[in-house]
Amino acid sequence: MRELLLSFFPDLSDKQLEQFELLPDLYAEWNSKINVISRKDIDELPLHHVLHSLSIAKYIRFAPKTNIMDVGTGGGFPGIPMAIFFPDVQFLLLDSIGKKIRVAQEISRTVGLQNVSFNHARVEDEKRKFDFVVSRAVMPLDDLVKVTRKNISNEQHNALPNGIICLKGGDLTSEIHRYRKQVEITDLSVYFPQPYFKTKKIVYLPI
Repeated sequence: MRELLLSFFPDLSDKQLEQFELLPDLYAEWNSKINVISRKDIDELPLHHVLHSLSIAKYIRFAPKTNIMDVGTGGGFPGIPMAIFFPDVQFLLLDSIGKKIRVAQEISRTVGLQNVSFNHARVEDEKRKFDFVVSRAVMPLDDLVKVTRKNISNEQHNALPNGIICLKGGDLTSEIHRYRKQVEITDLSVYFPQPYFKTKKIVYLPI
């Protein structure tokens, strides 16, 4: 994990590296009790989950005090890796499945994160405002826009206008058609050379 992360993020502190290095064993332990990651995928956690989540940090460096909501966080992706990477940014991890939120809470507590809060709820019921909404393959973009538009703040803190940042894969032509004039798509292969990222993308939609 350490070598993988340092090869792409050489400025990580010792504390951050220690926090990241705790994740594989913690997720393996919790996954044996509550299935939050595919059993066949748990051994690939550093690449498929941690580094994948951190592709957002390649796309944008959030300003301190930015507020971000991770919708459908599951066991904490991309929220927990991003919270380690951005200790001066505030994250709300939201999921409608209580046992998944519990895993994310326990892992966050164990690695010592102070910038993360949690909500076991449907996103439709979350009324607070955020600079960005992030998600990883939770729902089609149009559905995500409908349920989170109300949550995007008008106050700007970052180089990019506030909006939605999604991690997605495959052919997105039909999914983004409605937003094709506003949306920005970035292939993750520009950041990471591993074959896993060949079909992975970041989708950014200003709101």
